[in-house]
Amino acid sequence: MFFPISDDDRHLVKPAYVTWLLLISNVLVYMYQLQNPLFTYGYSAVPAEITTGRDIIEPIQLLIGGGESVTIPHIRGPSPIYLTLLTSMFMHGGWMHIGGNMLFLWIFGDNVEHRFGHGRFTVFYLVSGLVASFAQIAISPDSAIPTLGASGAIAGILGAYLVLFPHNRVHAILIFQVVSVPAFLVIAIWAVTQFVGGFGSGDVAGQSGGVAYAAHIGGFIAGALIALFFRGQLRTEPDSVFARSYQRDPRDRRLW
Repeated sequence: MFFPISDDDRHLVKPAYVTWLLLISNVLVYMYQLQNPLFTYGYSAVPAEITTGRDIIEPIQLLIGGGESVTIPHIRGPSPIYLTLLTSMFMHGGWMHIGGNMLFLWIFGDNVEHRFGHGRFTVFYLVSGLVASFAQIAISPDSAIPTLGASGAIAGILGAYLVLFPHNRVHAILIFQVVSVPAFLVIAIWAVTQFVGGFGSGDVAGQSGGVAYAAHIGGFIAGALIALFFRGQLRTEPDSVFARSYQRDPRDRRLW
């Protein structure tokens, strides 16, 4: 078992307001989902709805493994239906789903936010999530299975973290002890599991065990490319906690 629990945040002296707001928003939306279960079916992103522009409001029966039939109770969603691409980014399918996503957002989001700045980080997060959704839709454009979760956007954060902070230390549980390893190793392990899982999934929705691997892969690649572009456009280092830390001690640049 290899499970990240935190990273080295000693250089972060300002609150990561956007990361906190995203985390709180995801939790509040999930609480609303628990109280209003049908909301999930109306405001999740359904590939067939996005590709046709038509809101599916009738229940749909699908055949799953072993010939078993399952009914998906679609209900009316927002207008236009394309808004589900945004609403679905703040929704989750269970406690493990939201718990894992929020843990990774908490660990890796603040560093990327401080490096980008609050405004750019907000745009980056939403764009990564949208690219992730389109990646999933591209491999299953006719699927009527709802997709939801912040996983794609958080995969984008991991991609950016790999580009911007490859040598920062991440603390993780390895079997029964806590170890501290470079971020690139942790993210590489995560990325390998996503690519392997993605190529190994074979059902009609492009999912394996309920995991939309294409969204994870698309979000991760988008995040890494955006971070590379951002870093390449910098003529001078913008003011940030990292720049000020570097001015105090040039050795700190090894983090980024």
